[in-house]
Amino acid sequence: MVNGGTVNNWICINFSRQVQDSVALRFCYELSQMCYISGMAFTPEPVLPPISARPEQVEKVLKTRYHDAMTKLQTQGKELDLLIVILPDNNGSLYGDLKRICETDLGIVSQCCLTKHVFKMSKQYLANVALKINVKVGGRNTVLVDAISRRIPLVSDRPTIIFGADVTHPHPGEDSSPSIAAVVASQDWPEITKYAGLVCAQAHRQELIQDLFKTWQDPVRGTVSGGMIKDGVSEGQFYQVLLYELDAIRKACASLEPNYQPPVTFVVVQKRHHTRLFANNHNDRNAVDKSGNILPGTVVDSKICHPTEFDFYLCSHAGIQGTSRPAHYHVLWDENKFTADALQSLTNNLCY
Repeated sequence: MVNGGTVNNWICINFSRQVQDSVALRFCYELSQMCYISGMAFTPEPVLPPISARPEQVEKVLKTRYHDAMTKLQTQGKELDLLIVILPDNNGSLYGDLKRICETDLGIVSQCCLTKHVFKMSKQYLANVALKINVKVGGRNTVLVDAISRRIPLVSDRPTIIFGADVTHPHPGEDSSPSIAAVVASQDWPEITKYAGLVCAQAHRQELIQDLFKTWQDPVRGTVSGGMIKDGVSEGQFYQVLLYELDAIRKACASLEPNYQPPVTFVVVQKRHHTRLFANNHNDRNAVDKSGNILPGTVVDSKICHPTEFDFYLCSHAGIQGTSRPAHYHVLWDENKFTADALQSLTNNLCY
């Protein structure tokens, strides 16, 4: 861990009938020890003893136990940092219900663990869970060496925010469920490793994120601006997305400070495509990873790319199983290359 987070106050709820309270307590202790030796500040004792509950009582148990823990902590001016949850291996909708309640009703960080892992209690599993918990409570597990030494071109030169965004749609046949838009943004320049996120529901199968920028009337503050400041889109929608979302980003920036127009680079990443990359010599062990895939970090930006636009393929990590699928990046807008006049020209052409 580059920066270890802090968990001073935590509780555990067990929804598995197979796990006895003594086993749950032992598991939590081992997990707390792993978090501690990995670099976190983690109190070994819970605020309240682990409690067992039935899955159908999830909402009642969560809110009651949270209330009991907060009642004990608030007299000391403290907050609850973490909820550890033990789930049955086949838990149906329990996981989704639990996350919804924790993140929208209670506002508490939660870490779920399956029964099979609780019984095995392997060091590798505990180490992996410790890394997940550290990120959830504000720690950092990894940082790019080039970011620390400020060697990333453009990004390291001046304060920069990296945004990531996507829209997840309901399964085919679900005609009424909303699509879910999510946006994350880096918060720790120059390292650009720590990200905060926002999630919101929007119109069914709507690709454009609706709430990147919005205004509304507050009875006390008057006109208030905000929003989420993208998405699985087809190539035919690229420039529609660029115009809509770049405009939303511009408005969001201007709402922070008049004439605030930071340079923007806009990239669409495609994961669903049919291009695969292979080493020229499959028998050269220096050209492939353990699985026989191309080495992580491989970039292809010629021959199979667009003849005039700026796109490239990047295989960013090693493939454990099967053939690695490189991501296809399309740089739609780069302030270092384009001007406002060029954008206006593009807008006019699309409107025409």
